[in-house]
Amino acid sequence: MNSIAQLDGNNTVAVDLTPDEALSLTGVEFNGNHEVKAAAQRKIRNAFEKTFNIQKNHPTD
Repeated sequence: MNSIAQLDGNNTVAVDLTPDEALSLTGVEFNGNHEVKAAAQRKIRNAFEKTFNIQKNHPTD
């Protein structure tokens, strides 16, 4: 899925991450628990979508 972000001059996004989530985004592996990184990525994606105007592109046939 492709998306277009239209930035409104606001150039910051605030996200509350646990220490494990923050570490997982730096490349630290949590063996047997891949949900840590996935949860952090979801939080960032949701915060980005709330902060900026996101338009999802639908593929054309």
